[in-house]
Amino acid sequence: MSTILIETRPARPDDAVSLAETHDEAWRTAYQGLIPGPELEKLITRRGPSWWDTAIRRGSRISLLIFGDEIAGYANYGRNRAKSLPYAGEVYELYLKPEYQGLGFGRRLFSNAKRDLAQSGQTSMVVWVLSDNEPAVAFYRALGGRTIARSTERFGQKVLDKLAFAWTR
Repeated sequence: MSTILIETRPARPDDAVSLAETHDEAWRTAYQGLIPGPELEKLITRRGPSWWDTAIRRGSRISLLIFGDEIAGYANYGRNRAKSLPYAGEVYELYLKPEYQGLGFGRRLFSNAKRDLAQSGQTSMVVWVLSDNEPAVAFYRALGGRTIARSTERFGQKVLDKLAFAWTR
């Protein structure tokens, strides 16, 4: 019998290369056809291993979901950046490689981020999602997120609508 360990843990500098690969794969899957190709390439390219290494070394809160010996996904979170919204914390990113989606791992990463934020006093939180990213919208609704704001973001010549989902403890 074989046992595969599934765990969440903070990112370490030696995770930077694998984290960049996970980011690349997850973003291509999530945003192909939503964000214009050249803009998506720029967003992915700027998040190479050195970007992740710097973020980790500077203390960014990045939790990894490890499946066996592979990074299956990550969550990046911290203080809410939208001062107009009365929520303390924010999940900036939560992504899984495509083969790990739909297995409950996203829920596990989300719960880990939410718990970590709450332990540091951030008992309410927000997540921004492109409204055309239907899987993400459905995911956050299934987790009990309430839509509390709407905004837009420009990607080259294309302006996309985004939604803010919120939770309070």
